[in-house]
Amino acid sequence: MKQAKDGKSTARQVALMGLLFALAAVLSFIEGLLPVLPTLPPGVKLGLSNIVTMFALFFLGKGSGFTLAVLKALFVLFTRGPTAFCMSLAGGLLSVFVMLLLMQFPSKPHLTLISIFGAIFHNIGQLMISALVLHSTLAFGYLPVMVLSGVVMGFLTSLLLKVLKPYLVRMNHIIFNRNI
Repeated sequence: MKQAKDGKSTARQVALMGLLFALAAVLSFIEGLLPVLPTLPPGVKLGLSNIVTMFALFFLGKGSGFTLAVLKALFVLFTRGPTAFCMSLAGGLLSVFVMLLLMQFPSKPHLTLISIFGAIFHNIGQLMISALVLHSTLAFGYLPVMVLSGVVMGFLTSLLLKVLKPYLVRMNHIIFNRNI
């Protein structure tokens, strides 16, 4: 996100981040209401709220991406507890960091590939916390399942971002280009 030059711009940036956080929280809540598909392994989720984090990272900048990852983790703390918070924070921050690294390549990879790597590393961050909580590296035995689910869910998340992008851009445009 560009640096604010006046109080109005700062207020608008805060408003946009608030709206994006609210959207991420609602998507996370909705995802929690969806029934678990019996064919999916335990712990595998679509990651709907990650769409908002990716939008923030890709179109508003790294500060916005990291901020939303932390805000989402705080939301998880208040709704699901400290262990889920640690898993969300580790997964979210590692995911944003890896996507940011991929975006630095001279021939920037396609958004879908960045999303897939983000999902995979989100899962790896969560497995790292699981290993700490369990005091065992056996948690990494689940790595093949989580990598495969990261590929599938990262692909689906990138498709959803492509569908929602015009609406998110419009929300950004409305906030920053209104004459108030």
